[in-house]
Amino acid sequence: MTSMRKLGFGLLAVTFISTSCCDKAPVFTKTAAKSDKGGASKEHDHGQGPNGGVILDLGKYHAEFTVDHGKKECTVLFIDGDDKDAKPMPVAAKELTVTTKEAKTKDGKVVPPMTIKMMPTDAADGKASKFVGADPTLANVADFAGTVIAEIDGKPSQGDFKEVQLP
Repeated sequence: MTSMRKLGFGLLAVTFISTSCCDKAPVFTKTAAKSDKGGASKEHDHGQGPNGGVILDLGKYHAEFTVDHGKKECTVLFIDGDDKDAKPMPVAAKELTVTTKEAKTKDGKVVPPMTIKMMPTDAADGKASKFVGADPTLANVADFAGTVIAEIDGKPSQGDFKEVQLP
């Protein structure tokens, strides 16, 4: 039991160290997608997205999560790949929900969890590739982590993301 506690504290320490913020672009190392049928998650590597954000698996699709701190907005962009060369790809979804975990800024300020409703900005023929949502708390520069939930192609989809700043 003691070794499990040490492991837990060690993982917690690594999490706090890895979520420190700096001025460089975020890079996403791994993502986990939960299957439409409630099956096991699978993890794999992704590169940086076409807009400098982190890529996540959302159902069978790839999406990029970015934050514009000045506009206090976040964007989820569905893309046709999993790297910086990926192009926007419309999907059949009406809205998304992004839920973030508590985060900290570089100077230690706590950024509370958020739930942000994301609406399409380029909807056409029942499909969209870009979803945007706003929250005043997004003005804080921090490594955000959380979950995107949506109904895509009539099926529930969910994917986790975590921004990791370069040293």
